Amino acid sequence: METTSASEIRQKIAAFIVDYENSRSVEDAEKLESESFSTGLKVEEWLLECLEQVPASHEGRNPIRLATHVVKNMHPDIIRADCLFRPASKLNHPNAIVGTKSLGSESRRLVDVVGNAASPLERMKLAALEIDGQTILDLAKRDDSRLANAFVDDHDIRQRLMDSFCLLDNSLNRTHPRSKQIYWLSGDDPSMDEDFHLLAPLYATSLVHRVFKTINRDRFSEESKTARDARYEDQPLGHGYCEYPTLGIQRFGGDNGKRNISQLNGERNGRSYLLSSAPPLWRSRTVAPIRANSGFRAYAARPAVRPAIRALAEFLAEDPATNRHTRDYRDQLTAELVDELIVFTSEMHQLAPGWTDDWHCRLPFEQQCWLDPYRAGLDREFAERMLATDWWPTICDDFSRWVNARLEWHVKHAMGDPEHKHFSKAAAGDPNARRAFEFVWKDWQTKLEKELAALPEVFNDDDE
Repeated sequence: METTSASEIRQKIAAFIVDYENSRSVEDAEKLESESFSTGLKVEEWLLECLEQVPASHEGRNPIRLATHVVKNMHPDIIRADCLFRPASKLNHPNAIVGTKSLGSESRRLVDVVGNAASPLERMKLAALEIDGQTILDLAKRDDSRLANAFVDDHDIRQRLMDSFCLLDNSLNRTHPRSKQIYWLSGDDPSMDEDFHLLAPLYATSLVHRVFKTINRDRFSEESKTARDARYEDQPLGHGYCEYPTLGIQRFGGDNGKRNISQLNGERNGRSYLLSSAPPLWRSRTVAPIRANSGFRAYAARPAVRPAIRALAEFLAEDPATNRHTRDYRDQLTAELVDELIVFTSEMHQLAPGWTDDWHCRLPFEQQCWLDPYRAGLDREFAERMLATDWWPTICDDFSRWVNARLEWHVKHAMGDPEHKHFSKAAAGDPNARRAFEFVWKDWQTKLEKELAALPEVFNDDDE
């Protein structure tokens, strides 16, 4: 509905000009006032000076126009292919994909200007000034009489201004041979050309600028700083703050050519934020080796175990000299295997206690004690047998036999008793392994002894 008169449109144009000039003036300079500026020919003089470069730019390679999607961000040699899309009044459905249409009417305030960077591009945003839900550009395109009457009663001046505003239009959207293009199968037959739809990815400069301002506000505003300080000092606060982990920064335009891309790109100093789209770190679910006849089959599948075994086998295959260097390197690789054994044991202990109490379980009893010691808290028979079994030395011997078997497979040479004693002693003598296993062992041993001591005495039938 047209409710704004020609004089009110002139006042809005004058207010825009005054705000622009006052924002550029130094602190001690005299500020302009919109009421006095709207009188006389000051508005027309400013507009003619501003728009005089628009017709000339359209004769060259880089015309001045409004845009919501800029192509130079995609390829520096693309010209005359920037796009200006009208904002959607509302989203099609609540779960709509985020895009420029998500900005709604705000996209008019975030419209970008492309063209000859030697001219003051930010002045051209006057064409996006909103009047009754439409922009100055929309009014000029349909030759609105209210906009024409907002200027002085001079036909030539009015026509020059209206024509210059219309030249800023960029609604004839088109692509370019150097633009990125993707053929997307929209039909069922990939052998038919008509079953493909050509997609042209565009750089949504208006949306990028909105995201840039939002992230800067979340990172550098006084509210965010106050919230971070409160969190650091462990103090309560009425509001929180936003974090953007692994945030990337993309730059366009070089050191001195940021405005050559677009006006908003120069306003951002050539920077754009890239939100992380990397998938989350995958954590494999720990699977209990119920059907295996040895827990070392699951241990062998660990990523760090195979390289360590291969490196140790290759080193021994070279028949190294018996010296300090050989012993140190051998002990280093052995320590890596023992460390992985400790980590593997810890992961098995995080499974639900009692997972070995399954008729599918084929693990020897000693390895059940090793990998599922907390089952003793649920199964008294298992706890008593575990207490009576010296299972830890057996596990060390099993570890040594497994290592020797893997080395024999790689080296193609039989390992003897010295090698067996070395690896068994390495597992049994490692202080970290000893602390890890003895803690579990003694924990359940102490608990079981306390429970047995608390049991009532059993009287035989002879005393009845």
